[in-house]
Amino acid sequence: MIIRSRPHGWQLLYILRGSIVPAIAPKVLAILVLSIAVAAVVELAPPIGIERVSVTPFTLLGLVLSIFLSFRNSACYDRWWEGRKLWGQLIYESRSLARQVHLLLADDSGRRRIAYLTTAFAHALAARLRGRIVALVALPWLDKPQREQLAERENVPDALLSMIAAELAQALRSGELEPILYTQLEDRLHAMSSIQAGCERILSTPLPFAYTLLLHRCAWMFCVLLPFGLASSLGWGTPVLSAVLAYAFFGLDQLGEEMEEPFGLEPNDLPLDAMVRTIEIDQLDALGERPLPEPLLPQGYLLQ
Repeated sequence: MIIRSRPHGWQLLYILRGSIVPAIAPKVLAILVLSIAVAAVVELAPPIGIERVSVTPFTLLGLVLSIFLSFRNSACYDRWWEGRKLWGQLIYESRSLARQVHLLLADDSGRRRIAYLTTAFAHALAARLRGRIVALVALPWLDKPQREQLAERENVPDALLSMIAAELAQALRSGELEPILYTQLEDRLHAMSSIQAGCERILSTPLPFAYTLLLHRCAWMFCVLLPFGLASSLGWGTPVLSAVLAYAFFGLDQLGEEMEEPFGLEPNDLPLDAMVRTIEIDQLDALGERPLPEPLLPQGYLLQ
C-alpha cells in the first residue's frame, strides 16, 4: 500500500513513486509514437478522404468505455475494501482473544501457547493468501509436538485454530474454564475461521475474465484508433490529447487490475505483513514479553 501525503501544486506533475505511471508508461508511449506518426502523415501527405473522419464516434465510445471502467473499478475497490475490513476484524478478534485468555486462564504456559498459536495463524493466513510456504512461516511459533501435528494437515491456518481450540478444551475439562466462558472464547475462534473463509473467497473468485478481457480490448481499440479521428482537426496537437486519454484509460484499467487481487504484492495491495506484525506485537505485549518487535513502516512510501 502506498503511504504518503497528498501532493500539491507542481508535485502533481512530476511524482512517479506511488503513481500508476511506471506500470502504464510503455502503453502510453506506444500510443504517443503512433499518434505522432499519424499526425505527421496527415500534415505532410494527407490521405484522400481523411477530412471525412469525425471524432464523434470516438466521443461516444469513450463515454461508454469510461462508464464500464468506472463500474469495474468500483467492483475491484469493493473487493479491496472487503479484504481490509476482514483483516481489521482479525486484528480485533485476536486482541479480544488475548485479553480474555489473559484474564480467564491461570496457566502461564497455556496462555503463551495460545498467544503463539494466534500469531502463527496470522502469519500462516497471510502466507496462504500470497502463495508463500505456509507451514514455514508458522514453525517459529510452535513447539515440537505442534510442528509434528501441523505436518499432517493441509490447511495450516485451520489446523492452528484447531490447536487453540484443543488448548481451550483442555482448560474446560480440567475445570479451569466454565462452560459459558469457554463458549465466549470459542466464538472468537469461530470469527477467525470466518475471516479466513472470507479472504479465501476473495482470493478464489476473481471478476469474470470475459468482462476484464472486453475492457482491455476496448481500451486498446479506443486509444489506437483515436489518433486517426483527431489528426484532421487537431494536427500536431493529436499526440498530446491521445497520450492524455491513453494515460486516463490505461491508468484506470491498471488500477482496477491491482485492486482486484488485494492480497498480492502490487503497490496498491493491502499491507498484510504490516497487519501481521501488529497482531504479533499485540500478542507478545499481552504476555508481557520485552522487547517487542518494531511495527513495519513504509519503505519508499510502500508499506507491505
